[in-house]
Amino acid sequence: MLLLEVISGERLAKPERGKMRVHKISNVNKALDFIASKGVKLVSIGAEEIVDGNAKMTLGMIWTIILRFAIQDISVEETSAKEGLLLWCQRKTAPYKNVNIQNFHISWKDGLGFCALIHRHRPELIDYGKLRKDDPLTNLNTAFDVAERYLDIPKMLDAEDIVGTARPDEKAIMTYVSSFYHAFSGAQKAETAANRICKVLAVNQENEQLMEDYEKLASDLLEWIRRTIPWLENRAPENTMQAMQQKLEDFRDYRRLHKPPKVQEKCQLEINFNTLQTKLRLSNRPAFMPSEGKMVSDINNAWGCLEQAEKGYEEWLLNEIRRLERLDHLAEKFRQKACIHESWTDGKEAMLQQKDYETATLSEIKALLKKHEAFESDLAAHQDRVEQIAAIAQELNELDYYDSPSVNARCQKICDQWDNLGALTQKRREALERTEKLLETIDQLYLEYAKRAAPFNNWMEGAMEDLQDTFIVHTIEEIQGLTTAHEQFKATLPDADKERQAILGIHNEVSKIVQTYHVNMAGTNPYTTITPQEINGKWDHVRQLVPRRDQALMEEHARQQHNERLRKQFGAQANVIGPWIQTKMEEIGRISIEMHGTLEDQLNHLRQYEKSIVNYKPKIDQLEGDHQQIQEALIFDNKHTNYTMEHIRVGWEQLLTTIARTTNEVENQILTRDAKGISQEQMNEFRASFNHFDRDHSGTLGPEEFKACLISLGYDIGNDAQVLNASKELRQISNHKGITYFSLLFFFVLIRLVNVLLFYCAYFCILLYVLS
Repeated sequence: MLLLEVISGERLAKPERGKMRVHKISNVNKALDFIASKGVKLVSIGAEEIVDGNAKMTLGMIWTIILRFAIQDISVEETSAKEGLLLWCQRKTAPYKNVNIQNFHISWKDGLGFCALIHRHRPELIDYGKLRKDDPLTNLNTAFDVAERYLDIPKMLDAEDIVGTARPDEKAIMTYVSSFYHAFSGAQKAETAANRICKVLAVNQENEQLMEDYEKLASDLLEWIRRTIPWLENRAPENTMQAMQQKLEDFRDYRRLHKPPKVQEKCQLEINFNTLQTKLRLSNRPAFMPSEGKMVSDINNAWGCLEQAEKGYEEWLLNEIRRLERLDHLAEKFRQKACIHESWTDGKEAMLQQKDYETATLSEIKALLKKHEAFESDLAAHQDRVEQIAAIAQELNELDYYDSPSVNARCQKICDQWDNLGALTQKRREALERTEKLLETIDQLYLEYAKRAAPFNNWMEGAMEDLQDTFIVHTIEEIQGLTTAHEQFKATLPDADKERQAILGIHNEVSKIVQTYHVNMAGTNPYTTITPQEINGKWDHVRQLVPRRDQALMEEHARQQHNERLRKQFGAQANVIGPWIQTKMEEIGRISIEMHGTLEDQLNHLRQYEKSIVNYKPKIDQLEGDHQQIQEALIFDNKHTNYTMEHIRVGWEQLLTTIARTTNEVENQILTRDAKGISQEQMNEFRASFNHFDRDHSGTLGPEEFKACLISLGYDIGNDAQVLNASKELRQISNHKGITYFSLLFFFVLIRLVNVLLFYCAYFCILLYVLS
């Protein structure tokens, strides 16, 4: 407290005299309060730490006192404190070589800066020309010793610490340099006062002027503070961030443009006051006492109130800006969510109100239901966004957002639209489900109609095909069977008509549902293409074809009766002619086989048969006429006879051929007998052998039968080459069908001729041999 009284020249409150801790803390707090009253901000410095001997806190407080009372008053060309002291050092050392003062740490490390300051004001104390830059220790010690001895500046620094430290302590050097400033400034003022003793009056006038200047400056400063504090205490909130930003910008302009000159004025006021007091004290004049309310302490108190209001205003601005930022953020969030929601809901009401289900099929209705279910899920998912929009709007109202009416109106519109969407969604679901049930009912009816219409349609088509089918029958039984089947078909017509009525009733039921519930059918029955009109048309056609079929069956029945008469007439004649021809064939065969009488008798008998056969020809012609009628009637079978006209023709031709061939054979036998001299006994022998081996009485001998016959006649077919060759020729003559009796006779004649030829050949050979 004593230190502060000496430095400031002011009286502090009376200290506590007790030695207790509470007394010490009270005294330190008084000192700290005085420092704070001078506009000094004490950060983290408490009385308890200083009383407890906290060196760091104590040094911090000492530095604060030094800075305020020793350095802060320094002013050079409108700069103060550190900048003014640095500028003063730079100007004082500018003419000196190797000195470049840029800061309060490294620039003083070589000691030339301290020596230059001393030499500039007291050149007789230091020979600056002998100093060297590469000997900082000597330079520093020289400056410190001279300053302590001749300038009464305590040796605050240690040369070794400065040289041995990469970056000397800035605060220590600044404090030491400020001692040079005050020492040389005071000396200069003292010298000036001594030199101007003759101008005391002028000094007094100057002091008076300083007093007036102080009064005026104090009045202006206090007036500015009184005007500024209400502006800083105005807490009227703005509605927009732009307005609050403008207020913040105005506050920043105040801090940047308006306050610094006033801070300079305040500092200058204190400097002038201290200077004036010093001048008055040096002039042995009474101290200057400003007008009431214009003391330095009054100004400091007003300045403290200003800074307090400034601090509160700044905090209020920042809080308001944060509040408006929050509001703007919420408003922007509200707008974004509202835009997203409105974009999503755009067209949804029209979509929900459309009646596309009225013309849709059942499959399309099911697809629409699936699509509607997906929309309902999407609608439920957007419920959270609507709730968030409502919550944000509520929060904006609670935070007193300036545009709350528009927010509330938009929120209400969204909520109303949301409720409308929910109602439309429910209404559309009910309509879709109702339409689905109706279409399912119609679909079941369509399916039942298709299941019954298809077989009924097939039955009608089959019936029409059968009724229009051109039947081909050949017997009376067949036409009777067709007539019976047709009668049975006609018996089924009443039941078929009932089925038709039932099918048409299903279609009528569908039409009734469509008319009752106003269902717009998108198409026809998907399960069938058969329409009721087609069913009625085909049914009418069937009813028209039935009498036509009756008439055709009656006509065909009459025709078949006529054909049956023709069959019976042909069969009666064929059953007589066929056996007669067979009998004649057998009789002719017996004539050729039996050996009764001579060949001439057999020939006469055959000629009599031939005459009777020729006389039977008119009956064959009559049968041909009946057959012609059967062919014209297109009759292809006849159950009344096994004989066909072809059989009769073939038998008749065979009969004529057989009688002619047999007659020819007998004639040839007669010629052979007469020409070759074969006796009747040989002829009988040949006939007996042939008949014996012709066991089936077919008139021919097979290969084995022919071999056995030759062996019985005394010929060895295994060794006789002539017989074998003759046999081959005989089989070629008979065309491999068998050996007839005439062929056998020819064979023996041939063998006899061969033997005669062989005899003559042998005789001729012997004759040639004898002649040779």
